[in-house]
Amino acid sequence: MTEKPLIEATGLRKSFGDNHVLQGVDFTADRGTVTVVVGPSGSGKTTLLRGLNALDPVDSGTVRIGDVSADFGALASAPRGRVRSATAALRAQSGMVFQSHNLFPHKTVLQNVVEGPVIVQKHPRAEAEAAGRELLAQVGLTGKEDQYPFQLSGGQQQRVGIARALALAPELMLFDEPTSALDPELVGEVLAVMKNLASEGWTMVVVTHEIRFAQQVADQVLFVDGGVVVERGTPTDVLTHPAQERTQQFLKRILDPL
Repeated sequence: MTEKPLIEATGLRKSFGDNHVLQGVDFTADRGTVTVVVGPSGSGKTTLLRGLNALDPVDSGTVRIGDVSADFGALASAPRGRVRSATAALRAQSGMVFQSHNLFPHKTVLQNVVEGPVIVQKHPRAEAEAAGRELLAQVGLTGKEDQYPFQLSGGQQQRVGIARALALAPELMLFDEPTSALDPELVGEVLAVMKNLASEGWTMVVVTHEIRFAQQVADQVLFVDGGVVVERGTPTDVLTHPAQERTQQFLKRILDPL
């Protein structure tokens, strides 16, 4: 019997006033695969990502991650307590890595990593700190445990953010343009950590403009524009031999800007 996809999103719609940011997006992703979402600014990529973990709930459509699902159309008229419960359950399935790090500036690196396991998941602090040190070693930050975010480079801060998300032991890792705020020379160290996670079998959905990363790591690529999935397929299908004219235009502009 074929295992069902880990992620299944159906009919996702989201509007901000008259701006229809998502217009019926569907996609699935199998466990242990990497999905890369590319597209121009304002196309709906980040809204899609934030909708997957209900950080910014969509207006309608259904999201399932593992055995947890939420029907956002039905939740729109549900009691507030049911909405909180459903969105919290969905959010608990994923770890989010943000563009701007979002670390607590007054907490050390290790304290940032263990905050979720201790406060949210109620793990014993000693256990969480031991696991946190292992994760920091995994992302190349051994010896930085007692430093504060302002003492780190942007790339190091982003790696702390990855360790923090991993500390929650999620089913799914979500990355929202994790390298876009970094100096070019720091991008590689973050992408290297993400490549290692992919090789370890983590299920990942990554919004990025790093086309080479997508070509090397992705199992599927979604090209999103105007709130719809214009094209989907393997990296070769979408990034090397795109079928849709809009995809071809986008790739030409970012790969050959002059």
